[in-house]
Amino acid sequence: MLSDLRARRAWLGLVVLMLPTLLVAMDMTALLLALPRLSADLGATGVQQLWISDSYGLMVAGLVITMGTLGDRIGRRRLLMIGGAAFAVLSVVAAFAVSPLMLIVARALLGVAGATLAPSTLALITQMFRDERRRGQAIAIWATCQFTGGALGPVLAGFLLQCFWWGSVFLVAVPAMAVLLLAGPVLLPEFRSDRAGRLDLADVGLSLVAVLLMIYGIKQLAVDSVPVVPALALVVGAATGSLFVRRQLRRETPLLDLGLLRNRPFTAVLVALVFAGLAMAGTGLLVTQYLQSVLGFSPVASAVLFAPMGLGVAVGTMAAPALARRMKQTTAIAGGLAGSALGSLLLVGVGPGGASALPLVMTGIAVLALGTGPLFALGTGLVVGSVPPARAGSAASMSETGNYFGGSLGFALLGLVAAVVYRSRMDGTSDSLAGAVAASRHLPTGQAAELLHTARAAFTTSLHVTGLAAAVIFTGLAVLTLTMRPAARTTPAAAPDYEASGV
Repeated sequence: MLSDLRARRAWLGLVVLMLPTLLVAMDMTALLLALPRLSADLGATGVQQLWISDSYGLMVAGLVITMGTLGDRIGRRRLLMIGGAAFAVLSVVAAFAVSPLMLIVARALLGVAGATLAPSTLALITQMFRDERRRGQAIAIWATCQFTGGALGPVLAGFLLQCFWWGSVFLVAVPAMAVLLLAGPVLLPEFRSDRAGRLDLADVGLSLVAVLLMIYGIKQLAVDSVPVVPALALVVGAATGSLFVRRQLRRETPLLDLGLLRNRPFTAVLVALVFAGLAMAGTGLLVTQYLQSVLGFSPVASAVLFAPMGLGVAVGTMAAPALARRMKQTTAIAGGLAGSALGSLLLVGVGPGGASALPLVMTGIAVLALGTGPLFALGTGLVVGSVPPARAGSAASMSETGNYFGGSLGFALLGLVAAVVYRSRMDGTSDSLAGAVAASRHLPTGQAAELLHTARAAFTTSLHVTGLAAAVIFTGLAVLTLTMRPAARTTPAAAPDYEASGV
């Protein structure tokens, strides 16, 4: 009877944890459709628009390491409650912003609050579900919420913008965070590590600067015609990161426990998460542009047509626990990645138009995404399951940081490759498909049609190269996964009792 009550309480707690997980993912993507309208209302310049869209994600990526370890030290539930309250308040501030600067600051502070949510929720899940099978199911649901939120963000934003003003995109978070704040203290356990030490602000600053500069440099490499500033940012970020690593290796209670990397499966999964994120972000970037600029769909229609990518990952993550009961986890992950490679190859067959173009590209991204589900569900479980509960927050933060780096690398590296292929196919006459579309408006009808035909064919070739590169990456990751040794399992004795951990 007591075990049934504990299980019911844990699953109810998981429902509560799904709310911030969904919201953080939705907040990453929902602003894309609202940006033009809010920029017009607030009079935001092009540079200000860039910071409005990027400040949130940059702060989440830069502080997730600090927040993951901070939760281990001050209490994971406490940090989650603080972050949830701040997220609700700042969402209201962002919704009623009266200037671009006010919105940029609100978005950046929302990123600080958002950084507390993802590692706290994952670490709490590992604590609440001691049984390996149930923990796997819970992590699969958690991962499903992440990708479903990312897929539904633009769709929800499109609906809200049809009915309300742009601030409604931010206000969606308020009732969900209210539920978290009311139910969290009742349903979620508290946990803090016995190894907690003083939080060194210098280490926090070094980690933040290193991550921000690295991600900024990577992102700007894809859009800067003169790569001096991005290259300098990467060099300074790498030097700062090196100093941070040296300080962590000397500390008894480091901000980031780099000793976790000695675990081979842990490191292999982190590498797989980074490169899978790279391949998905790169193909996603090309496919969304293909839908709009080659096939001619509106931004809202493109968001709906692109939803199978996020929903495909969601289905794959939900199916992962069932696969793990029928085969080894590494086999399920490798098999899924092989499927992702096949989905990527489907993109190689997409043409610059025609009746078969849309079904083929949608099938390709759906299969690609479906295959990554076992990696994100079972791989994340391997990461947090291979460390003691006291280090779960640090492990979760490393997993989340790997995801952010992978996405940024995908936009930059595969975006750069695609741009080079496009320019070579255009013989240097056009730098981008968007530029060719803009130039065609000032040409006679015949010349405009010829330019657009050539530009769309060149961009489609870029999509082919990106799909081929993604197929190679997924194939390599499948081989890497098969070479992993099984992760060490956390013994039941090492896991704290759900009831005894305190409420």
